[in-house]
Amino acid sequence: MNDKRWTPTATFKPMVPDVPQVKSALERSETLASLMQRLRASQECLAAVKSCLPPAMAPHVKAGPIDEEGWTLLAANAAVSAKLRQLQPRIAAALAAKGIKVNAIRVRVSSQ
Repeated sequence: MNDKRWTPTATFKPMVPDVPQVKSALERSETLASLMQRLRASQECLAAVKSCLPPAMAPHVKAGPIDEEGWTLLAANAAVSAKLRQLQPRIAAALAAKGIKVNAIRVRVSSQ
């Protein structure tokens, strides 16, 4: 049964405006560029301290916000949070060894 009631027509391209890439839009806005810079700084801090965390705990720690007051580490649960508080001197030393200066290290339980 070779029913040819439907035949393909010309291909239509959707009418989508030329939208800039998110990265370039973030870089053009001064406020958003500042946000991206703080996000990168927070990720750099996390990369610097991952080596001093116990291997089983490292996947349960995320980088939180960084500001003038300090840097926040986000823990997956209360047990990880308690251990991070115990490791704060070691974390501060790891940051200092990499030349990263933070005024304080805060630990919060992530709300996920």
